[in-house]
Amino acid sequence: MLYLSISAPVEQILTGLKSRLILRESIFVSLLERVAEDSYKRLIAPSIEVELRLESKERADEAAIQIFARNLRELLLAPPAGGKRVLGIDPGFRTGSKLAAVDVTGRYLEHVTVYPHIGEGRIPQAKQDLLRMIENNSIEMVAVGNSTAGREMEIFVKETLSAAGKQLPVVSVSEAGASIYSASDIAREEFPDLDLTMRGAISIARRLQDPLGELVKVDPKSIGVGQYQHDVDQGMLKKSLDAVVESCVNYVGVDLNTASWALLAYVSGVGSSLAKAITRYRDENGAFKTRKELLKVPRFGAKAYEQAGGFLQIRDGKEPLDNTAVHPERYQLVESMAADLGIPLLQLLSDSTLVSRIDLKRYVTEGVGLPTLTDIIEELKKPGRDPRSQFQTASFRDDIREIADLEEGMILQGIVTNVAAFGAFVDIGVHQDGLVHISHLANRYVKDPNDAVKVGQVVKIKVLSADAMRKRIALSIKEAE
Repeated sequence: MLYLSISAPVEQILTGLKSRLILRESIFVSLLERVAEDSYKRLIAPSIEVELRLESKERADEAAIQIFARNLRELLLAPPAGGKRVLGIDPGFRTGSKLAAVDVTGRYLEHVTVYPHIGEGRIPQAKQDLLRMIENNSIEMVAVGNSTAGREMEIFVKETLSAAGKQLPVVSVSEAGASIYSASDIAREEFPDLDLTMRGAISIARRLQDPLGELVKVDPKSIGVGQYQHDVDQGMLKKSLDAVVESCVNYVGVDLNTASWALLAYVSGVGSSLAKAITRYRDENGAFKTRKELLKVPRFGAKAYEQAGGFLQIRDGKEPLDNTAVHPERYQLVESMAADLGIPLLQLLSDSTLVSRIDLKRYVTEGVGLPTLTDIIEELKKPGRDPRSQFQTASFRDDIREIADLEEGMILQGIVTNVAAFGAFVDIGVHQDGLVHISHLANRYVKDPNDAVKVGQVVKIKVLSADAMRKRIALSIKEAE
């Protein structure tokens, strides 16, 4: 057990207290000295220590929450693979690996369980089932969970595809929080007839397609990009993380016809009840053709439309501007810009050079300032384009599966999984993240690790040491460069 106490210059403090009590020589000097000592040791010192502890705790909480929020933002804004047909795999040894196929919108297609790791006799059937799932569902990418048996399953898939002459990207996907989602009310609503592990495989596939759309279904505390999250002020933590999620959702925008209610709930002005009303209306009436159709959703009034309209996008709808972040209130303004240039609206949206010719000063009014017009112009230059970075993934070496396979001096690729005040943790495909100490993040002085690396970033690293017994891996980005 450890006991923490705060030390103080007691003699100096007592001298100061006595000087305030004993103003002149008298018969009460010795009594007043004892009063000063008793007051300090029994009352003042404990009180000051409590105050200092609380102040320190608040500062520590704020710092930990700030790091957590920053990491969460980077994770939620991780580049999506996009509209691909994906086979998600929740790997396992004894219980088998769960395979689930989803289409380009994340809709579940079919599933199967294979057992490639518990005996040679099960391997041929596992290969057959894997190839059948890929063929029948026109799979374009394979997402493999990175937990137990993840590396073994990834290598099995690559070898099976290579032997069959197929070239498909096989990507390792973080499973953090997937089990929490599998047992959640949202998962039960989505897949009432599937068991928990199969829901996890679907979630893994969707995480590859769109990390933001899937991770919003999981309590941020379970995603694993924070530290001490169970020790900090829970109210402050929830408020901060909810703000991050809402900010990310509104920054990226939401596809109105494919988003789950859990994702829609984070859109400004929507919330859980309206989000469920939107998905019910969509299920009953089919895909939304225009944003204006939102006003037909029960309890979705003009105020909600005003707040949420610009964040809810419709691809291939009747109104071209519905696939942009331009707010419906500004449609007429954009149409005027196109008319003044003497071109159709669609031509304006497809040619950024035409957008650059717009003289913004002509459109400044009392209700629309230059900053708003500048935002509109920036959106017109890239209508409907995802603001997140281009998708990329790390390539783990197939011959490195365990810590024992690592050797000092190896140069490898890895993915940053967490950033802390003292450095960054990196996944290099051995079931145990390695630590890059802050002093090894870059060839320069780094005060804040977030200035050097971000969660989800693919990095080149050098192995400094690997202790299989203690499960500790020391890495360096600086020396790899």
